Amino acid sequence: MLRAGKLSAELEAGNLRYLRWDGEEVLRAVSFIVRDKDWGTYNPEISDLEVHEDDNSFRVSLTAVAGDGDQSFAYAASIEGRADGTLIFQGRGESAGGFLTNRTGFVILHPIDGVAGEPVTIEHTDGSEVDGTFPVIIDPLQPMMDLRALTHRTPGGLTVKTLMQGDTFEMEDQRNWTDASYKTYVRPLALPWPYRIEPGEVIDQTITVTITGETTGARDAGDIALSPGRPTGQVPPLGLGLRPEDIDRTRDRFDALRQLGPAYLVLHHDARAGHDADTLRAMLAIAEDVGAAPWLEAVIASVTDVAAADEIAALGDIAARFGQPFKIVLVSPAPDLKCTLPGSEWPETPDAAALYRATREAFPGARIGGGMFSYFTELNRKRPPVDALDLVSFTTSPMVHAGDDRSVMETREAHPAIVRSVTQIADGTPWAVGPSAIGVRDNPYGEAAKDNPRNIRQAMNWNDPRQRGLFGAAWALSYFADFATGGASSIALGGATGPFGAIHAPADFPQPWFDEHGGLFPVFHVLRGLARLKGAELAPLDLAPAAPISGLCATTQDGVEFWIANMGPEPAEIGLTAGAEVAVLDAATFQSAASRPTYFDQLMDGSDTLALDGFSIARIALKLSKPDLG
Repeated sequence: MLRAGKLSAELEAGNLRYLRWDGEEVLRAVSFIVRDKDWGTYNPEISDLEVHEDDNSFRVSLTAVAGDGDQSFAYAASIEGRADGTLIFQGRGESAGGFLTNRTGFVILHPIDGVAGEPVTIEHTDGSEVDGTFPVIIDPLQPMMDLRALTHRTPGGLTVKTLMQGDTFEMEDQRNWTDASYKTYVRPLALPWPYRIEPGEVIDQTITVTITGETTGARDAGDIALSPGRPTGQVPPLGLGLRPEDIDRTRDRFDALRQLGPAYLVLHHDARAGHDADTLRAMLAIAEDVGAAPWLEAVIASVTDVAAADEIAALGDIAARFGQPFKIVLVSPAPDLKCTLPGSEWPETPDAAALYRATREAFPGARIGGGMFSYFTELNRKRPPVDALDLVSFTTSPMVHAGDDRSVMETREAHPAIVRSVTQIADGTPWAVGPSAIGVRDNPYGEAAKDNPRNIRQAMNWNDPRQRGLFGAAWALSYFADFATGGASSIALGGATGPFGAIHAPADFPQPWFDEHGGLFPVFHVLRGLARLKGAELAPLDLAPAAPISGLCATTQDGVEFWIANMGPEPAEIGLTAGAEVAVLDAATFQSAASRPTYFDQLMDGSDTLALDGFSIARIALKLSKPDLG
């Protein structure tokens, strides 16, 4: 933690996070980053790190090398913070042998809470100034371009000017990827990428932040008491994803999957990967065995209308042989699985309306869904003709840009904006989200998601260790709560087994502890509990914005249930209503829960307060007559 008077910032991996003045956040991050040709961010090897502090200033200097066995980029960075509200961050570097990159230079993150919808003064590279606004509805493109400086006010009344020198900057709305920030970055996307930094070419950039004014201070969560907000409808059905590569290990876990009780399974089909009638039949058998409605998620490889219609008709013939089992059929052209950046030419694909018409003809009686099998970003940039659809769908991952715990959990700050934006896009058509998980099932921005043989936390992980921990269970509960109370008609999370699963099965990647003991991941118990609430009256929790707790309230015939999670590492104390019964899943009960599918069915009498450790989950039941939640 760096401090100079009222100015503070966290130094992490040579960059700055959480710039604050008198406790109020003014910027989420200022980072000098080096990326590869697939948008992966290198972890720099830092040396010569020196930090000097006194009451009125701090100074940091370091040297670093970023790269891999094929290329490297060396740079020096200096950071100076002053008690008068000035912060200067300079990065200067070059590559001796040349360097292929999609981005090398500064990235600045503005927070969204209290900033979205608020004014900003934009200074362009020619010195001209215009008045702008941080977007409320998520901008699919770049809301601000050709930038030299941005000046905004914080919710507490501070004025913050961010000056960017050394290149042309522009902004993208990172809420597209559920990041909790607006990102201002170096080098416009309209320029060619990847690009090459030639040997001897010097990258020299400086960010200067100037803070003026007085703040009203940081917000406090206050006492945490559970109370429901206004009802928003019913708890939507919970589904899981199922991919052909997980068929065998999922078959071996039928009993646990039946206990989980998903309402539906999203069956992924991509002929380019060798999927055929046999893999569809095998996945349908799993869905039938566990009593889950089968949804078909079909990638269409053909890029012309006629060929795509023929491909879909062939799939329809297979479904007809199986008795037309699919309740919902989702289709997407294969090129749409990859990102098309703003300013780039869209690849050839079938006409969307024609694609959906062909699907409706091939699958009579099924509801037809479309949108994107990749992230909300792509849905926002290429919006489907919703009048031709019965369902709009998309997925998300919290690890597209950063893989650390705090960044992953912060993504829920963007969920309300996703809800507002997708509701506008759908324009009255029901929308569904998922299958989503912490890990990324596909990489629209590069060749593939990252393998993770060392079992570490990193952006773009395919198999992420937190899927198997309390962290993953807390994230999943919060995710379901945010989108359920936001109006999602259905929500699918992860899968049964595999890298996005809830149940351990042997795999070709490490699963520490579970590889020795087997059993159920903590997220299993969350998903089972939420699946059993399908159709119950739903209400969000009425909590202060700074509260570390997330979850939902559901009213059933038996009474009221609260499902809550501590979203941070520090303990939290929650006030309980008299008569509450409680079950808690935490570090102390982790191993016991791994072998007990009905773990959360055993409730115990609660006291006046509940101490919930970091990333712990609680089910709280009130066996009362139905209250007035209005």
